[in-house]
Amino acid sequence: MKKHVFALTVVAAIAAGCAGSGMGWTTLIDGTSGMENFDKFREANWQAKDGAIQADMGGKDPAYLVSKKSYRDFEMRVEFWASHDANSGVFLRCQNPKDVGDENCFEANIFDQRPDPSYATGAIVKVAPVPADFERAGGKWNTFDITAKGAHLVVVMNGKKTVDVMTTRNHMSGPIALQWGRGVIKFRKVQIREL
Repeated sequence: MKKHVFALTVVAAIAAGCAGSGMGWTTLIDGTSGMENFDKFREANWQAKDGAIQADMGGKDPAYLVSKKSYRDFEMRVEFWASHDANSGVFLRCQNPKDVGDENCFEANIFDQRPDPSYATGAIVKVAPVPADFERAGGKWNTFDITAKGAHLVVVMNGKKTVDVMTTRNHMSGPIALQWGRGVIKFRKVQIREL
């Protein structure tokens, strides 16, 4: 009897550990809501529509949803749909929420038609180029799994690692931002877990 009780205790402890491994995630966007977690920087027609937060029009400059909270070390899960001509990205550790760009943030790019394809979809612009055979995002749902831990940055797109780099840039903390630059971009899920 004691062996059975011990075995059940061990099984219960393992099950509890497995159940806890998915905990700690915060959902910033769930497809129908989440814009309250962000401030708008510049103008685009961000709206909840068809199960996603999306934009397809804006001004002459790129527009952003900038998180109200700053993050240091984290993992992110992002589900996005981009038109073939979309220019978008997920910006990490932005140094100034009123001056978002690839110089003062890390940008996990979503830009299939980027004139310099070395920093196209899946790259971190000006930090880590994408492989020559990068996967294009246009016209389908995609996932980014992004990890930022100290100077170590990893981007996995649709299950394939596109970036694994130690950066020399000193962007160690800051908000995240979602970009509309042109075309259509939809975010149906954005989740983050602090490390």
